[in-house]
Amino acid sequence: MRTGEGFPARRCMCGSKAKVPNAGFHAPDGPPAVVRGWCPTAWRPMMAGDGLLVRVRPPLGRLTVAQALALALAAARHGNGLIDLTNRAALQIRGVTEQSHAALIGELIAHGLTDADPIREGRRAILLTPDWTQGDDTHGIALSLLARLDELPDLPAKIGIAIDTGPAPALSETPADFRFERSEDGTLLLRADGRAQGTPITTDSAIDALIALTRWFVASGGMEAGRMRRHHAPIPDAPRIAPAPPRAPLQTLGTAPGPFHGVPFGQLDSAALIALAHGATALHLTPWRGLIVEGGTATPRHGLTDPLLQIDACPGAPACPQATVETRALAARLAPHAKSRLHISGCAKGCARPRPADLTLTGRDGRFDLAQQARAGSPPIRTGLTPDDITALIGLP
Repeated sequence: MRTGEGFPARRCMCGSKAKVPNAGFHAPDGPPAVVRGWCPTAWRPMMAGDGLLVRVRPPLGRLTVAQALALALAAARHGNGLIDLTNRAALQIRGVTEQSHAALIGELIAHGLTDADPIREGRRAILLTPDWTQGDDTHGIALSLLARLDELPDLPAKIGIAIDTGPAPALSETPADFRFERSEDGTLLLRADGRAQGTPITTDSAIDALIALTRWFVASGGMEAGRMRRHHAPIPDAPRIAPAPPRAPLQTLGTAPGPFHGVPFGQLDSAALIALAHGATALHLTPWRGLIVEGGTATPRHGLTDPLLQIDACPGAPACPQATVETRALAARLAPHAKSRLHISGCAKGCARPRPADLTLTGRDGRFDLAQQARAGSPPIRTGLTPDDITALIGLP
């Protein structure tokens, strides 16, 4: 069984050291998003502070009960039992060892959770609207794409495809490079991320259009840019239509096939996943740190508006070797009092939230830098803060 060529440590490709502004309680948005290395897959895991991180992308973003139980048991057997939910609606099994990885891959393949071909698995960064239903356009386009993955060109590892064809886009704030969406009048569109308008398509032409657009991306120098939003070459002439105004997560979850169960900081253990699957018919992944429990009846402990789900915090130290600060205890302390979007990052990479937040705390040399309306690593307005300094700064005891 192929297990790749070793497991490289996660690289930190951050920008230069930040400088403190001289005046005012305001920081600029900071530099453009930096390249953050590569994304792990099931076949090519990434080393973290607690072992290998193995990313799992269930087909259609849906776990049957049998798959959920198999994944939970595999995470406990071959990892440390912790499972992350990513902001691209994937799963990450933590604490895997080099010795246990091959056995884990075998179990994931056996339960249909990972492709047996590492190259095809690398192309399955596909995100579906969480409220898709059997036979709708999102479901149909996803099935067609999975059947034709081999026709896509080789793309940068971080490239993702969003299939978001509900009445209005629900995934506009979720990272993706090529987006299937719908206009206000119901027309299906294929839109390149970073462009305001997309090209009209039909369900029959959707995959041909995507293949053509990805091949243009490669031919026009997109590999060097790495992401569609950073690739500024002019797209070939075609009719253009704007997508409908986006739906908020609460609007989307209102049409979901079951209750939304939030997972604080996007991390749960094997026992919690088994408990969620009990009595359900399936689990739908979402990019909002939670699962839709299809057929479930249990009352969620954490709804989408729970303060713990409104704060972004990466695993921090010691789980991540790049982090110099612990993040989640501070996040839990601040969450009930946060009046705006808060991001706490263990280092300048900002993995938990790639977009700017109202307030961002970035770990550096064991303390925190504070920035406003900024991404992690942006120029700070305060530096060298301890957790006690931060709580005092916002008036907590």
